[in-house]
Amino acid sequence: MLHPPSRLVEVVAGVIRDARGRVLLSRRTEGRDLAGLWEFPGGKREPGETAEAALSRELHEELGIEAEVGAELIRVPQAYPDKRLVLDVREIRAWRGSARGREGQALVWVPPHKLASYAMPPADRPVVAALEQADRYLVTPEPGVGDEDWLAALSASLAAGMRRVQLRAPQLANAADAQRWARLVAAAVKRCRAAKAEVLINGDLALATSLGVGLHLRAAQLRELSQRPIASSLPLAASCHDADELRAAQALGCDFAVLGSIKPTPSHPSVLGIGWEAFAALRESVSLPIYAIGGLGLEDLGEARRHGAQGIAAIRSLWAPV
Repeated sequence: MLHPPSRLVEVVAGVIRDARGRVLLSRRTEGRDLAGLWEFPGGKREPGETAEAALSRELHEELGIEAEVGAELIRVPQAYPDKRLVLDVREIRAWRGSARGREGQALVWVPPHKLASYAMPPADRPVVAALEQADRYLVTPEPGVGDEDWLAALSASLAAGMRRVQLRAPQLANAADAQRWARLVAAAVKRCRAAKAEVLINGDLALATSLGVGLHLRAAQLRELSQRPIASSLPLAASCHDADELRAAQALGCDFAVLGSIKPTPSHPSVLGIGWEAFAALRESVSLPIYAIGGLGLEDLGEARRHGAQGIAAIRSLWAPV
């Protein structure tokens, strides 16, 4: 089974910012599950309540503030030993009052870039990634015969806002064409760095290490490793297809994963995707940020976030032709 047959708890939480842009965290008090960990403020949704009404009520009871609930950020399904939880996180557009721990809980205002350093429950960790990391993960297509055209299309994609890129060309990255691919990758890395985009290389540890960039593991590589292959200062990701691979990626110390295929793709139109419900069920097994992949475009970002995804990964829909 993908998750234990246990009770489902619906929880709402808010991203509350102060005038300096810092985000409010609340510490779980002694006597509660996961005591001592930091979380986004909120609480359980009662039967018959809307998410907005529940969050407004919880923030008043917990913090003594009047909150104006804004847009959805992400819904995170998460399995715990004794329950299944869905954490529905909303932006708080505005709030009035003086936030204080009315239930004896400690509070702290945290600069966004430091949120990841706070120990949190598993369901809250993907929320930090949703706030701070790219919601699109571009996977490059094969270069074909025109290297300059490929590099120009990469530059156009970066100009269009891509900030996380996987350099991938399985047909080119073989012994006969390895030198050509290495030259292309070096040129691509320069362009990504100039655009302040995070870059990972598919499968090639030696090339990633030599260029000082991240590594994206294939599922087969993931199964062969027992420890993180690159420094913790460099991003590490993995392609996954089931719960075992997701758990392996998390145990290895991957920073994020890619999961799919969600829908049929142009390259495999007859292969049915797993769909969003299966994606959400698999997402419950780990606390990693996970991109959904397979037949997806920018129009799917909202649906992806509602099922716990960091965002979408894609080739065709994110690659800017020139």
